[in-house]
Amino acid sequence: MSERRARVVLAAVVFVVLLAQVLLYPGVDTLVAALGAQTALNASMWFLAAEFAAFVAFAGVWGAISDRTGRRVPYIVGGAVVGSVLYAALAWLPAVTAVSFEAVLLVRALQGAATIAAFSLSMTMLMDLSGGHGKNMGAAGIAIGSGTALGAPLGGQLYGVSPTLPLYAASGLLLVVALLSALVPDRAPAGDGGRLRRAADRLGETPELAIPYAFGFIDRLTAGFFALVGTLYFRVAFGLTPAETGLVLALFFAPFALLQYPFGVLSDSVGRTTPIVVGSALYGLAVVAVGVAPTVELAGAGMVVVGVIGALMAPATMALVTDLVGERNRATAMAGFNAAGSLGFLAGILVGGFVAGEFGYLAAFLVAGGGEVVLALLALPRLLALELPAESEPAG
Repeated sequence: MSERRARVVLAAVVFVVLLAQVLLYPGVDTLVAALGAQTALNASMWFLAAEFAAFVAFAGVWGAISDRTGRRVPYIVGGAVVGSVLYAALAWLPAVTAVSFEAVLLVRALQGAATIAAFSLSMTMLMDLSGGHGKNMGAAGIAIGSGTALGAPLGGQLYGVSPTLPLYAASGLLLVVALLSALVPDRAPAGDGGRLRRAADRLGETPELAIPYAFGFIDRLTAGFFALVGTLYFRVAFGLTPAETGLVLALFFAPFALLQYPFGVLSDSVGRTTPIVVGSALYGLAVVAVGVAPTVELAGAGMVVVGVIGALMAPATMALVTDLVGERNRATAMAGFNAAGSLGFLAGILVGGFVAGEFGYLAAFLVAGGGEVVLALLALPRLLALELPAESEPAG
């Protein structure tokens, strides 16, 4: 398989993983009620948080195993198959037995631990390709954005049929991931057979990775915030149905998807610093603007702006990870980036959910947007001082 075709297939894998994940967001409050929860905001918060806590815990494990063994595909296939079974179990168990919501959360965490293998290592396989890091991460970015853009409105429609149908759909989609990833040849560098900690120890020699990790944390914090607080806010403030909420979320994800590849190619030409600096300066302000918009139309316009700015930042940030590490450490480096992003998503869910529950939705938007600005300002000086090696890879 040529690298060009491999890039397309791997982007499709990332797309399907994200599509399966986001199907659950537009009606998450109705889903947790069907699974036995007694509250909407708190139960939704913990249901989303369980998956991302597992992402944080296991992204590095899968990355280290992959770098140690010099293999990617078996772990992607295995993670996708196990994740598929657990997605189906989430929908099936409460229907056939009196299972507690705490047990549901445990299954959800196990599903997250398996799914992160497919997501993180498929992105790492894109890093293994030549042709420009910005181009490869732009392909990953457009796949991420497209999956989330389609997943939100499609999930809203599925909720209109049954509150557990998105879970069964996600299960089927992960089987597609397993089939697609099995077609791609492994281009991982040969493993060194050392201990699992060795690859992670090497990353200690590259403290500059803290910069893209910080920006990955910031970006995903906002995504986690919108997955929970934004979803419930649109439904409460504007009286939207799950299907309508999915369409509003898609106003963010559509430009976020469509613009990532061209913005990724742009970052190969102009460098990583300009897209990240310009984006971070505006991103948090746009988030706050959504929260203070008086009508759903203006809120939707704000979501479009947030999507455009996010598309400018995301591929440059992911490409910066590839710029900073050697090929033998790519899986561990990308796992660290995904762990930081998942931790940000988790923080967006937990902090946003707590603030919204205690102080209201406006306060939650101010905290999310303001935190974005503050964390970006703290990281910007180190980014501006960073000297990056020039890329010299041929197009592919």
